[in-house]
Amino acid sequence: MALKEEIALSYSIKKAAVIGSGVMGSGIAAHLANIGIPTLLLDIVPKELSDEEKLKGLSLEDKIVRNRLSELALKKLLKQKPAPLTSKDNLALIEAGNLEDDLSKLAEVDWIIEVVVEKLKVKKQVFEQIDQYRKQGSIVSSNTSGISVEAMAEDRSEDFKKHFLGTHFFNPPRYLKLLEVIPTQHTNPAVVQFMKVFGEDVLGKGVVLAKDTPNFIGNRIGTYGLLVTVQEMLKGGYSVGEVDSVTGPLIGRPKSATFRTLDVVGLDTFIHVANNVYDQVDGKEKEVFTVPAFMKKMFENGWLGSKSGQGFYLKKGKEILELDPHTLEYGERKKLKSASLEMVKQVKGTSAKMKALVYAEDKVGKLLWNIFAPVLVYSAELMNVIADDIVSIDNAMKWGFGWKQGPFEVWDAIGVEQSVNKMKEQGLAVPTWIEEMLAKGITSFYKEESDGMYFYDSSDYKKIEQNPKVINLKQLKNQGKLIKKNTGASLIDIGDGVALLEFHSPNNAIGLDILQMINYSVDEVAKNYKGLVIGNQGKNFCVGANLALMLMEAQDDNIYELDMVVRQFQNAMMKIKYSPRPVVTAPFAMTLGGGSEVCLPSAHIQATMETYMGLVEVGVGLLPGGGGNKELYIKHLKNMPNGVDFDLQKVANKVFETIAMAKVSTSAEEARENNFLNNADGISVNADHQLYDAKQAVLSLYSQGYKPPIRQKVPVVGEPGYATLLLGAQGMHLSGYISEHDMKIAKKIAFVISGGKVPYGTKVDEQYLLDLEREAFLSLIQEPKTQQRMQHMLVKGKPLRN
Repeated sequence: MALKEEIALSYSIKKAAVIGSGVMGSGIAAHLANIGIPTLLLDIVPKELSDEEKLKGLSLEDKIVRNRLSELALKKLLKQKPAPLTSKDNLALIEAGNLEDDLSKLAEVDWIIEVVVEKLKVKKQVFEQIDQYRKQGSIVSSNTSGISVEAMAEDRSEDFKKHFLGTHFFNPPRYLKLLEVIPTQHTNPAVVQFMKVFGEDVLGKGVVLAKDTPNFIGNRIGTYGLLVTVQEMLKGGYSVGEVDSVTGPLIGRPKSATFRTLDVVGLDTFIHVANNVYDQVDGKEKEVFTVPAFMKKMFENGWLGSKSGQGFYLKKGKEILELDPHTLEYGERKKLKSASLEMVKQVKGTSAKMKALVYAEDKVGKLLWNIFAPVLVYSAELMNVIADDIVSIDNAMKWGFGWKQGPFEVWDAIGVEQSVNKMKEQGLAVPTWIEEMLAKGITSFYKEESDGMYFYDSSDYKKIEQNPKVINLKQLKNQGKLIKKNTGASLIDIGDGVALLEFHSPNNAIGLDILQMINYSVDEVAKNYKGLVIGNQGKNFCVGANLALMLMEAQDDNIYELDMVVRQFQNAMMKIKYSPRPVVTAPFAMTLGGGSEVCLPSAHIQATMETYMGLVEVGVGLLPGGGGNKELYIKHLKNMPNGVDFDLQKVANKVFETIAMAKVSTSAEEARENNFLNNADGISVNADHQLYDAKQAVLSLYSQGYKPPIRQKVPVVGEPGYATLLLGAQGMHLSGYISEHDMKIAKKIAFVISGGKVPYGTKVDEQYLLDLEREAFLSLIQEPKTQQRMQHMLVKGKPLRN
């Protein structure tokens, strides 16, 4: 057994406690509940009754009053956006309590997480209480964003110190990947290793080990970068909107760019984090962490961002106005324009765009260079201060701040040698270790070899330790594991007798090229492999079929060609379903329309926690045409207990409602509740492990002697059921909730799901249902209003209600 596995087994977290029920504390409790860990949520006992409690005649001794803060936090979890819970049912795993009556319950838990106010004195008082009640060997951690972890553990028992460390989640805990683990000098190394493995495998996080320094890694560099940007805006005479127009996706940063990000985070939170570093550093660093006067004035005015209704931006009606930092008045939002911006429209890839922009001698180039250069140098100066290697720093910024590339990857992208020369010309001091690196003729922080990626570590390259549960498709292709490819997809050997079909068309939309590769892959796997995974590492699994291609054919009245395409789609889905070898699909993020249709007939679905599945064709005036209606209906039927009579009409109603309302799950758990997944299908909490988990599912099915499903006839509700399905839709139409065209689509969906003009309970074969589906699809695509909807979606990216 490997040492890592031994350490992982030496501790076990079956139950947890979170101390502090604010937004962060309740969010961590929700994330623990999402992964099935029962959690105790404790907060202080209120000193006064609320008006509502007074009206109810309650006293300060009533349990409901004493647990008020944690109970209120649980109610808020059901209303928060984005939702902290993957399913509302998970709330049952969180028990509300308080820090006076329920401290004894801490003896029952394996991990206690402190998430109270960011004051050392308060935290030490909490830990004193915890130390009295915790059981020996239980892990205790703080979610502090920057207070010294070492200082918190002072005066505590020896066993407490051995099991204490920082575990800094980023908000919101369900969605943000970064978990910074900060050990103290007393923390048992086995505890640190366990939390790293547990963080990755169970919590689904990207874990980085950070040193006990102000704000650790992510917030130290992230805050520095934001303040450098603010200062450059003031110095260079740029506006808030101009800065945001070039510091978002253009340079591999989130859409919220700089100031929209600050509005989302909240100015109060940001100032607190900045001041935390300011109080603990000196010299030039202290200057940078000085919050500008206009931001302090905003704070005094209560202009904190989204939470207060205004910040750097103010929404007036449909218009979004930007703040002038000099006058503190709002005006029209501006965007930067320059020759370099026009030029990079023709350049592909974020790295190439950045390199072209950062050296441009115009307003955009100067802004980006003056933002990038200090942040790169600062990151290099902090190497070995905040983390042991550049990989940890890069990962922290990617996982915690949504950067596409970390600072050292950015440095590689713009050219280390070229940028260092420019820095030196401008009198910017570059750390000695980088000068030494370049003197050796080493001009990049990372390099790729046939056996993996390497990073520069003070004197030479070291191989990046690859987690065996992370399958890197790009690396496998570079290693010659490609079996076959075309413009839309690639078939790759991922080892152990398993092949993987990767979609890589624009938006992973399904066209004839992907259908061709599905057919080839199923045949190839049947001959030479144990099974097939269908998955990829793009932004989304698949957003549907190639809408532009179908619209073009429809507008040209090429109905014969469209009929052929739909038949090919349906046949490819049937090929997946009846493949002699197991086909496992690995959906994640947007898995819409045709993306869901690829998953539904597979032998097993291995989704990620954040999988948003739905048959959304109604939005473009169509119904699912690749077998989605049939497969969702069959999946519902399969979830009914064997030998138990059930109401077939209720099943048809549920499927009709899901498709006609274009319901999209907000998580994989919700997809299971909507019957896109069944109880046998899997959910990978860590998205990076999904392809590995899918591969294991293939091997498990193969070792069990996998046989494809037996072709069986499907019971349908027929004509009486069709009439029932239409009743609800007609009511919605008469009340004006849906348009006449929506009603036309609803009739087609109802006809397909009910099985057409047959008696109730008739058993029909799958091809009959596919034929109904195809006929309905072809009739709708010829409708002018459907073509208008398709055109609108392609141009505007959102549905048209006509």
